[in-house]
Amino acid sequence: MMIGPKSNVRVWVACGMVDMRKGIHSLAGTVQEKLQANPFNGHIFIFRGRQGSLCKALWWDGNGFCLLTKRLERGRFVWPQTEDGKLSLTWSQLSLLLDGFDWRQPVETWKPTRAA
Repeated sequence: MMIGPKSNVRVWVACGMVDMRKGIHSLAGTVQEKLQANPFNGHIFIFRGRQGSLCKALWWDGNGFCLLTKRLERGRFVWPQTEDGKLSLTWSQLSLLLDGFDWRQPVETWKPTRAA
C-alpha cells in the first residue's frame, strides 16, 4: 500500500492563524466550522501557527486522518490572506510554500542563452 494522496486531491490553505496545540479532532472541527468544508472529502487542509515557522496538514485518506507537521528552522511560511478564509493551491505552490519560499512569485534563477 502506498501512503499519500491521489493526484486529484485539492490542497486548501486555511488563511489566518490557528492554535498549533490543536490536534486532529480540533483541526477537523476548524475545517467544518471556519472553512465551511468537509474534512472527510480526501482534500488536504494546511494550517499555520502565530509564529509562522510551524504548519500542520490534515488529510483524510479514506480510512482515518493523517496529521503532518513541519517546522522551519529559519524563516517563516509565506501565508495568504483572503476574504473567505481559505485558498486552493497547486501541488507546485504547496511544495514551494513548505520549503519556505514565496510561492506567490517564484523567480527563475536561470534562463538558457544559447541553443548550441
